[in-house]
Amino acid sequence: MDAPLEAFAIKVLYDGDCPLCAREIAFLRSRNSRGLIAFEDIAAPGFDAARYGLDQHALMSRIHGVLADGTLIEGVEVFRRLYTAIGLGWVVAPTRWPLLRRLFDRAYRVFARNRLRWTGREDALCATDRCEPAALPLTQRAADRE
Repeated sequence: MDAPLEAFAIKVLYDGDCPLCAREIAFLRSRNSRGLIAFEDIAAPGFDAARYGLDQHALMSRIHGVLADGTLIEGVEVFRRLYTAIGLGWVVAPTRWPLLRRLFDRAYRVFARNRLRWTGREDALCATDRCEPAALPLTQRAADRE
């Protein structure tokens, strides 16, 4: 069940065309019994990344979430919030521990940087009119510096 937009604790901005992402979102939807998660597919026709002050490349480069107060979060923090919302915060608790936090954040950046290639979707951004081919590597390099 999707949360009404005014009631969510976190809205996840996900790539509905990504097979790995689709599985994760299906799992989250199945566990969203309290309705604390809202879902928005960034690959859906008509989706406008500018609503969030970002471009499509930035959204495709890593997962993003929007908290109820409008705060935009990204990366592993999104998963921490999502799993807490479905009652599985204990699963992601180690990702908060100082030494492991760095490891998980780095591992996620490697995954995010390679997600499109690993799922056979290298041209996903530039197959539409939403991008300029040269923009993605710059976004990814910026994310890697964090």
